[in-house]
Amino acid sequence: MECRVGCGACCIAPSIHTPMPNMPQGKKAGERCLNLNADNLCQLFGLPERPAFCAAFQAELSVCGASQEEAVRLIGWLEGATA
Repeated sequence: MECRVGCGACCIAPSIHTPMPNMPQGKKAGERCLNLNADNLCQLFGLPERPAFCAAFQAELSVCGASQEEAVRLIGWLEGATA
């Protein structure tokens, strides 16, 4: 599955515990990443500063669902289930 352009759920729903540009303490689950632009595109995509967690994310139907809203819900559920 390819990422839905402009979804950004993987930049909102999960927590990220490693430092990154603009967010030296990482981010909390449900907090919008400050590196996500107004079009929900990652400004760190392809850059070495991008967290390994983000680079390793693979879009798939079981995680991303059929919409951005479903993806936020599913990823949020996974975040809570693995906390």
